[in-house]
Amino acid sequence: MAMPEIAPDITVRGAGIFGLSIAWVLTRRGARVQVVDPHGAGSGSSGGLVGALAPHVPENWNDKKAFQLDSLLMAEAFWTDVQAAGGGDPGYARTGRLQPIADDHGLALALARTKGARDLWQGHAVWEVIRAKEAGDFAPYSPSGYLIRDTLTARMHPRQACAALVAALQAKGVEVVPEAPDRGSVIWATGWRGLLEVSEQVGKSIGAGIKGQSAALAHDAGPVPQVFVDGLHIIPHANGTVAIGSTSEREFDTPDGLDGQCDDLIARAVAAMPVLAEASVVDRWAGVRPRARSRAPMLGAWPGRDGHFIANGGFKIGFGMAPKVAEVMADLVLDGNDGIPEGFRVEASM
Repeated sequence: MAMPEIAPDITVRGAGIFGLSIAWVLTRRGARVQVVDPHGAGSGSSGGLVGALAPHVPENWNDKKAFQLDSLLMAEAFWTDVQAAGGGDPGYARTGRLQPIADDHGLALALARTKGARDLWQGHAVWEVIRAKEAGDFAPYSPSGYLIRDTLTARMHPRQACAALVAALQAKGVEVVPEAPDRGSVIWATGWRGLLEVSEQVGKSIGAGIKGQSAALAHDAGPVPQVFVDGLHIIPHANGTVAIGSTSEREFDTPDGLDGQCDDLIARAVAAMPVLAEASVVDRWAGVRPRARSRAPMLGAWPGRDGHFIANGGFKIGFGMAPKVAEVMADLVLDGNDGIPEGFRVEASM
């Protein structure tokens, strides 16, 4: 009589968006998972305010853009599943995005990209040019009178998303604990400090932390597209706030310190979107996001540490990449199937 197969033990270290998403997919596939984070779930860069799940422009196609497209298209089913399992609302909605077009050159480029989107997004979403007056009240001023509108961009609330994943895992009997010894294979999703640890081991910099600051304003815009203008993401959330972000600071003294750069973000957002002028500031956030040297997520085996794996480097696109990152890491750790794009491999940052 054949003995029943014993589910594999896996330890996930780090309870940010990568760690929690990977733990969820592993649990759904039958693994016995423990999640370990001394600071708690969503305590690092995943505990921010912005939550823009925005694609790269549909041109000059590469593995990173293809991977991101797959993940963005997986997101609705992924988050619906998470919410159904644990009851927590991640604040996900594919509401699209508006971007102003500055001049005739920008208009020609945006129109050319509509064809790129048709070819590359394969009918799953649209990149189009519309007249600014067609966009409604929550829209930026456009010098050309035209806006880019895409229907692939989505939004979610980072803190709600992490809480929803924790609730889904708890429904399956998995808790996030502050300390525990390794059990089975180990996946390190430990953010910017984890990048520094790997750098120290291999003797070269494979990534670093980039600080960001953001804010949330009390303004209920409804389920309208988010806006990208003047380098800012302006995201209307379902909880009656509009998130604004973010800065990119390579040098910083305090990882979570707020300063005048956050005030500048708010002023720029109000200048771009006067509808926010009377909105009060209800929250501010500062934290450090992990950016791999390759600028893509860093996925795969930890060099020289058998049974240990790395999932890091989400930087500004971690929430959008998380659904597919979780599936690819589960494939690798559970089945030995390596579907990691070349540019995402740990070696690519060395």
